[in-house]
Amino acid sequence: MRYVFKRRYEQDLHLWRDQYQYRRYLGLAICAMALPFVTPDFFVSEAVLLMAYATAGIGLMLLTGFTGLVSLGHSAFFGIGAYVYAIAANAGVPFPLAFMLAGTSAAVAGIALGLPTLRLAGTYLAIATLAFAVIVEQLISKMDTVTGGFNGLAVRQPEFLTGMLGQNASVYMIALAAFAVTAWLGGNILRSPLGRALRANRDSELSAKSLGIDVARYRLVAFAISAGMTGLGGGIYALYAGTLAPSAFGLQLSVQLMLLIMVGGLASLRGAMFGAIFVSLLPQAIAMLRGWLPEAIANAPGLESGMLGFLLVVFLIYEPEGIDGRFRKLWVYFEQFPLYRKASFQDQRSYTRTERLH
Repeated sequence: MRYVFKRRYEQDLHLWRDQYQYRRYLGLAICAMALPFVTPDFFVSEAVLLMAYATAGIGLMLLTGFTGLVSLGHSAFFGIGAYVYAIAANAGVPFPLAFMLAGTSAAVAGIALGLPTLRLAGTYLAIATLAFAVIVEQLISKMDTVTGGFNGLAVRQPEFLTGMLGQNASVYMIALAAFAVTAWLGGNILRSPLGRALRANRDSELSAKSLGIDVARYRLVAFAISAGMTGLGGGIYALYAGTLAPSAFGLQLSVQLMLLIMVGGLASLRGAMFGAIFVSLLPQAIAMLRGWLPEAIANAPGLESGMLGFLLVVFLIYEPEGIDGRFRKLWVYFEQFPLYRKASFQDQRSYTRTERLH
């Protein structure tokens, strides 16, 4: 059994709760960096896709989980980031600048979407963002002289990727660094006055206004930051895929990103990683499941989309706090064992709002 005792108020502002948490994450970082040297290339490539989803998931988590704005249009920001990076890289723009352009262009698109939807919320906002995603997908497919349309757009790989580590390992290290920076930025934003304003807007917009918080401005900032992070995820995806097609950034991707944060756990940056692992492994699990199903069901169109919806409903009913919520409960149980009080979370109306319980 172990407890964390704080001796001054500044300790609440620290990035790490204590030295034990710092060492845990340091160990995870070392293991993550060692992955390309101990696993086959297939698993390294899948890990790159996982990082792309996790980076985009952090962006959507900031908007939906911490600001309370439901978006079904983040596939558009993901696609904008991917295509802007690909076009810039093919034009000979240096890699760091092309990668920054991916996030910046998506952030600008987020502002463009946020301005006309400032007064929308709930279902109306979800429909508006979904319409934006459909518009962007259609624009990508119609602008074939720039994006390649349905023929696809080949992505030029940076020359330095063929260095000592090899292409797969180099792309993985870039994806890991981008995810780490995004997670670090997300964690610092949430501990800043901006993060507290976003959570105030989520919990009660009226109360936030009464405290002098400019709700419209902070919503716009949340859209920009969220879209920018999702655009960085799109840039990672462009490196991973090598060829881009409009069909990769359709409605199913929006559903996958929403499933990611719901399954991983709303209002939890760690939940974005849990959800990304779940979403990236799901296609392989469904492919294995096809062999056990009757042929008529296994070959039915839309099986994967149906499974996504089914799993989302299951988690909403039986574990609304997601994988991270279950992880926190198990962690508290073992941390306080043998003095853990049964049903500690039974009377807690909203577990996701207890941010200081790790």
